[in-house]
Amino acid sequence: MSETPKPEEGKVEKEAPKKGWLSRWRSRGSSASEAPEPEPASETLEPQEAEAKSEERAVEKEAEKKGWLSRLRGGDGSVSDTPEAEESEEVGREVEQEQKVEQEQKVEQEQEGEKKGWLSRLRAGLAKSTKRVTESITSLFTKKRLDQQTLDDLEDVLIQADLGVTVAGRLVAKLGKERFGKEVTDEEVRAAFADDIAEILQPVATSLTVDPARKPHVVLVVGVNGSGKTTTIAKLASLYRREGRTVMLAAGDTFRAAAVEQLKVWGDRAGAPVISKPTGADAAGLAYEALERARAERCDVLLIDTAGRLHNKANLMDELAKIVRVIRKLDPDAPHSCLLVLDATTGQNAHAQVETFKTMSPVDALVLTKLDGSAKGGVLVALAERFKLPVVAIGVGEGIDDLRPFEARAFARSLMGLAA
Repeated sequence: MSETPKPEEGKVEKEAPKKGWLSRWRSRGSSASEAPEPEPASETLEPQEAEAKSEERAVEKEAEKKGWLSRLRGGDGSVSDTPEAEESEEVGREVEQEQKVEQEQKVEQEQEGEKKGWLSRLRAGLAKSTKRVTESITSLFTKKRLDQQTLDDLEDVLIQADLGVTVAGRLVAKLGKERFGKEVTDEEVRAAFADDIAEILQPVATSLTVDPARKPHVVLVVGVNGSGKTTTIAKLASLYRREGRTVMLAAGDTFRAAAVEQLKVWGDRAGAPVISKPTGADAAGLAYEALERARAERCDVLLIDTAGRLHNKANLMDELAKIVRVIRKLDPDAPHSCLLVLDATTGQNAHAQVETFKTMSPVDALVLTKLDGSAKGGVLVALAERFKLPVVAIGVGEGIDDLRPFEARAFARSLMGLAA
């Protein structure tokens, strides 16, 4: 009975033929080609192992690609001459360009959304003024020819909307010249008026420019009691802060403790320090000290609040003139801007305010507030036509963002109840 070979012996027997074959292959040289070729390793792998190998090769290729992109970004010039390098460099440029375009589109979308939001608030703020004008115009037109009687009625409508006699006459005369005897609709009339109003307003629609060479650019804010000076200052401060400017506020309404406290609250919200003194202190002295500190701290803008003054009280107006004289001791050109804040609800009385304040202070721009609470928004058109003073901002609410640079066309179309 034969013995069962031991494991070592079986292994030796298996190895012997293998070594013999290798010996014959080396000795025969070229004749070894007659031997059967060994099977590819991939055919001997199990399906799962083959799939794993394939995934491993894909990972290696991806890692190699990432490594090349990393060297490309790092400026490794040693590979920049290869075709693969040029192709990858081109891909990198395309990616960067796409990212730049996407960023620009995002900024444009944000700006467009912000603009639409403001236009919505503007239309809502002018709702009372718009309703007064549009309802009156609509009642005059039912697809009829434009005759003299209708023109006279239209002129009355515009005057009642506080656009003033001069502006009303100008708008109606132009409409009559272009459309007299023709059939017109109320919408066509409102569109024609909006275009003419925008033409009047466009020359005065300018933003308040801050001179970066001045440290600080001094803005004196004046107006009658209750016109909205303090909130206007706070909103301007917030606007400048969003632009990245450093702002300081001076609580020059020292006659009202509430005004000082109100400005401090707004200053905290806007992130701007407030210079103040006890109630009854000299406003001119406060303005002087605020300018000294703003110059020492190299602030971009100094906004000076003032006490509300009745434009027909000479002694109060004299105090305003004193503030101007005092701050000019430090800076002969100060104030660099003087804003007159007007309450839209006062209507035609705004004309008298502008006339008086111009004689006592260097008023060079207007801000119209409280348009959301007035049916007399048309007064802005009359003021622009008469005084030609820049209108730098309008307010349509109490929110910190409800004061914006004035846009002639948007205002004109909103006033006439048309989409801006």
